[in-house]
Amino acid sequence: MAVAWEEYFRLAFKEKLHPKPLADDSSALQLLLEKKQEVAVTDQGLQVQRKEFRSTMESVNQRWIELAQKGQALKGSAIYFDKLRKEAEARSEVWKAIQERHRMHNLEADVLRLRAQLKELQLQRERLQRRVQRLEPCAQILEGVRKQLPQFQEVLDMVARFQGLVDTKAVLKLAEIDRHVEVEATRARLRSLREAKKAELLHLNQERIRLCEQLEAARELTQQRESKWTEIQNKASEKSILLGRTKMAVLNMYQLVCMKQGRKQILDMEDIEGQLEEVKQFILSVSALLASYDQPKAKPTDCLLNEPDEQ
Repeated sequence: MAVAWEEYFRLAFKEKLHPKPLADDSSALQLLLEKKQEVAVTDQGLQVQRKEFRSTMESVNQRWIELAQKGQALKGSAIYFDKLRKEAEARSEVWKAIQERHRMHNLEADVLRLRAQLKELQLQRERLQRRVQRLEPCAQILEGVRKQLPQFQEVLDMVARFQGLVDTKAVLKLAEIDRHVEVEATRARLRSLREAKKAELLHLNQERIRLCEQLEAARELTQQRESKWTEIQNKASEKSILLGRTKMAVLNMYQLVCMKQGRKQILDMEDIEGQLEEVKQFILSVSALLASYDQPKAKPTDCLLNEPDEQ
């Protein structure tokens, strides 16, 4: 690539770098002035290219810093959404634990209630047993009378049947009370479960709406940043191409200067500023050489101008 650029500059500036000998001094002086003007224009162009190169490098570095900051922001957004997901799972676990605790509390209340009922039934059984023991002599007397008086058998049967009906009624009454208490407790528990489930559904809906809004906002932000990232990459590619072309042009000029000076390249290929400085020094040396050619030519002209006065 360097050889191609060198060939290009050699063909483009062949006549300027190796001019043909001229016949008179005025043409040589004019050519020297033109060369000096071209060297000044070239030096000015190099200064402008150097400033543009530095500004390009600063803008590219600033772009890379902004891109790194935006990447960190995207990572922070991903960490934030992961944290929200974990918090939602933790709240769900806490809610399940609260429901399980509430259910266990209800079961414990049922156990306590059943234990109290069992204790009450045991007490009632003991009372009935004591009553039976008290009425045992009467029963024996009535049994003796029944054996002696068979005609009272129907009356005793009616009394026994009535007593059985009374006992059955009492048992059914107790059973009805127990069932009523159980139904009320079940209804209360069902109401509490419905309210808890309704509150949970409302909370979950609100949480879902909030997360959907955050997700949509995050998607829009991600799309914006991706488009911005694509635009920045395209601009960075263009700047990189321009930078590569500038580096190649500077390197070719530096190689041409080294070739004209007949010395080897001592600078690194990436040292653009050093190469530009070498080219500048070469141009300044050529300018000084042209100036040294210009001064001796001015003296004969002064002599020619002074001769008519002397005559």
